[in-house]
Amino acid sequence: MKFTSMMIIMIALRFSSLAQDISHVDAGTPREVQIRIASLAAPKEVSDHADVYVLGQRGYELGRKGDNGFSCLIERERPNTMEPECYDAEGTNTTLKVRLFVEQQRANHVSEEEIERSVRAAYKSGKFSPPVKAGIVYMLSVYNYVLNPETGEIIHFPGHLMFYAPYATEKTIGSGEGAPYIVHPGEPDALMIVVPALSHSHK
Repeated sequence: MKFTSMMIIMIALRFSSLAQDISHVDAGTPREVQIRIASLAAPKEVSDHADVYVLGQRGYELGRKGDNGFSCLIERERPNTMEPECYDAEGTNTTLKVRLFVEQQRANHVSEEEIERSVRAAYKSGKFSPPVKAGIVYMLSVYNYVLNPETGEIIHFPGHLMFYAPYATEKTIGSGEGAPYIVHPGEPDALMIVVPALSHSHK
């Protein structure tokens, strides 16, 4: 089906107002829609000036050039998840390179298991590097459909902030009520999640 500019605008507006109807994107999702959803991950003042990447037939490609060092895109930990995120300059220079590699491999029909092995090997060899200083990843939109590692199910998750914490575990940062949740504990790309008391997204 060929999309006209008006159709794309209508779809984007519908996606913006009916977040619960959307649970994943792929290379066939219109670029304008991807840019709109990716931009909702961060405050407007940030995302309006960020590089925005979109999924294409060969992986991610630059959909809109920015000028503030941030990079926004719709990430997919698995092909059926949807995680709009905006990296600061530190993440753009480190973790983002891994995300671009993953989608390039998927576009080449490499298995998820082989991609994971390649990423681990690249971190070990120094091809990929974890963040080396404190920084933030915005994930404030209502379009967060993430993998629950305990159940294997895809769940909707509220808007939140993530902070680089390479190799962090519950042992190193603590646990219990009020402690941050760790994504990829013990790994180079580990992140600490903090959910604001009043989670929000911008329009």
